[in-house]
Amino acid sequence: MQIMKSVEKVPGGLMVVPLLLGALLNTIDQMHVPFIMEFLKGLGVAPTADGNYEFLKIGGFSEALFKNGAIPLIALFLFCAGSQMNLRVGGRALKKGVLLTASKYLTGVAVGFLFAMFFDPMNGMLGLSTMAIIAAMTNGNGGMYVALTGQYGNRSDVGAVSVLSLNDGPFFTLMALGMLGQSFPMIAFIAVLLPIGLGMLLGNLDPRIREFLKPGETLPVPFFAFALGAGMNLANFFNPEVVGAGLALGIGTTVLTGLTGILVFKIFREKSQIAPVAEASTAGNAVGTPAAIAAAATVAAGSGMMTQAEAQAYHDIVNIATAQISLSTLTTAILCPVAVIFMDKYQRRKGIDGKFEPEELKRDKQAAT
Repeated sequence: MQIMKSVEKVPGGLMVVPLLLGALLNTIDQMHVPFIMEFLKGLGVAPTADGNYEFLKIGGFSEALFKNGAIPLIALFLFCAGSQMNLRVGGRALKKGVLLTASKYLTGVAVGFLFAMFFDPMNGMLGLSTMAIIAAMTNGNGGMYVALTGQYGNRSDVGAVSVLSLNDGPFFTLMALGMLGQSFPMIAFIAVLLPIGLGMLLGNLDPRIREFLKPGETLPVPFFAFALGAGMNLANFFNPEVVGAGLALGIGTTVLTGLTGILVFKIFREKSQIAPVAEASTAGNAVGTPAAIAAAATVAAGSGMMTQAEAQAYHDIVNIATAQISLSTLTTAILCPVAVIFMDKYQRRKGIDGKFEPEELKRDKQAAT
């Protein structure tokens, strides 16, 4: 059976397919179908607080992994992703990585800030939240970026991913919410950043540790995606607000972060614009950001920096924000490669081949004359 091959055909499939499967099973659970509950009761499953029986709440390792495992699995993912952040980056790749990371981040923060000025930051137009906007627009799909720049870009474009990997996870989103006036204490930042920082430290101290942890960039993803889905109702994905918001996020991410990146590259005299367009996507792992932010809000409420009501507001939007970001991931997975192909054709008509570094193009021209 070609299960993995089929999953990989879906844009962001490693994240989206388990998420939808978890949501499907949780939706069936919440329907409380009599014969399913009778079957579970016959197996000796303990009833929930409201007296029902659910197969995602049978206790033991199963419930710990499939129902309640999202937060520790996301933490494991962040630790392993941090270990792959190579600090030894070539000068040109470093420059491009900084430009791309900064332009994408500042674009997402600016859009989030403007949204918060004119709409409810927790449930505004199309049911969007500032958190969902920043999480979707600032976190790019590193795997897609490498694939696209590997095919249409040059070596320094590909090498920039070492810096771009800094935007993996919820830390940049948390920092942006802090800048927008949310009262997160330092311990909330540390609690989110510590797994990434420890992973980065160990990965750069010992290449063998980095190699050992490399599978952890992908292995936990379907598991925490399933656990996130297990807290959602499948009806969320058929909510017109979720569909409209997800499409708007995806289109906005590709268009706005792509255009900003192109502008920044032009300002810094980069001829090829393949890299900024290739980075104009929403990462699948951004789907885990709302849950991580909600966990940080709990820490903030515990320290007195945020009221329980403010923290609960973040928990209340986790499911809808997760669904919106999931749809943005799918949307950009289609739009971003198409945009790169158009950019490549446009550049070639102007005599720019994105596969060559500027010095290589200069040598070729000199050789031709």
